[in-house]
Amino acid sequence: MSTKKVIILGAAGRDFHNFNTLFRKNSAYNVICFTAAQIPNISGRRYPPELAGKQYPKGIPIYPEEDLPRLIRKYKTDIVILSYSDLSYANSMHKVSLVNSYGADFCFLDPKKTMLKSKRPVIAVTAVRTGCGKSQATQRICSILKKKGKKVVVVRHPMPYGNLKKQACQRFASIADLKKHNCTIEEMEEYIPHIEMGTVVYAGVDYEMILREAEKESDIIVFDGGNNDCPFFFPDLWLVLLDPLRPGHEISYYPGEINLRMADIAIINKIRVAKPENIQKVHSNIKEYNPKARIIETESAIVVDNPALIRKKKVLVIEDGPTLTHGEMNYGAGVIAARRFSAIPIDPRKHAVGSLRKLYSKYTKLGPLLPAMGYSKRQILELEKTINRTPCDAVICATPIDLRKFMSIKKPLVKVSYMLKERGKIKLDYILKRFM
Repeated sequence: MSTKKVIILGAAGRDFHNFNTLFRKNSAYNVICFTAAQIPNISGRRYPPELAGKQYPKGIPIYPEEDLPRLIRKYKTDIVILSYSDLSYANSMHKVSLVNSYGADFCFLDPKKTMLKSKRPVIAVTAVRTGCGKSQATQRICSILKKKGKKVVVVRHPMPYGNLKKQACQRFASIADLKKHNCTIEEMEEYIPHIEMGTVVYAGVDYEMILREAEKESDIIVFDGGNNDCPFFFPDLWLVLLDPLRPGHEISYYPGEINLRMADIAIINKIRVAKPENIQKVHSNIKEYNPKARIIETESAIVVDNPALIRKKKVLVIEDGPTLTHGEMNYGAGVIAARRFSAIPIDPRKHAVGSLRKLYSKYTKLGPLLPAMGYSKRQILELEKTINRTPCDAVICATPIDLRKFMSIKKPLVKVSYMLKERGKIKLDYILKRFM
């Protein structure tokens, strides 16, 4: 049989893992290239030969996904494989139609074929959409396990936006490690809360290597998923978070529905702010698509560190970037805090600079909010400049980290954070006790 020519559609994460587990040592396939979407500044790089293996001595190029039709024609591609997440079914099928119209097959991989088996018990925290509350759930789980005397290591879904060779296996146990690895704001948002809890975090590119290192210093591994992607490891306990502020999305986005169908525990978050009829709709979908799942109801309790600074004041609201962009949420904790204290949000769009100005053109439904985008040093400086250019009395920072530690903000800043709280009879402590 002739070698099949493959293009992997990705976003610097799942795509590399799929390649490593299924194609790196598979001579039946020739991976022509990766394409990149969702994340800026990913295309134009190469997957390095040190990670690509002997079959790819020059590495593998990464192109923007917009080049896909040209690439299929140029290389006479046989198969295009979708390897990133948080895509609506309509968007996914448009990609299928595009690829098929240019003469290639389109493939959705079985996630179990790319799951690695651990020597330690694995708890996987996943979601049906970006912004459901995975980070809060992971932190809550780690806290419970530590109180029970367990050594817990978190393995985070990949965010390798820099030098891929250097990022093959990263260990984060201190703030100094963040500087060592030149982390982006998105990475720091995910790692710092764990580090502050005393939890070691692993991430990177090569998850076989990462898993083996994490096993050396853990009793239990918690896989902290990204977007609505599936776990990279076979989970012994699989949790999925659902968002009643976006009812129906749990059965209309890829691969979130896979998580819903396969999870052991379904957590319906944000019940304090969601409409009862929407909570009921999510309940009904869980019972229809995964009737065996145990259901836990939780709320994301908002903590505001200095409410007096924003009460009835003009404020700039900064929200988590991915939640607002490809997560398609119109607001987050920052807006809720502003409403609670009668603050008046100021529109930052006309004050935005550089890539942030372009971001508002792409995501037209963002409204008077500022996504905390910082995928590069340049974009972090643009974020800082946009904040300082926006006329306001105070800044509401609703990202998981305090931006003042990484940039010079010339306005009073109020930190808003989430804390996961269970409601009802079934609680995480009970689930984890039974699990252990």
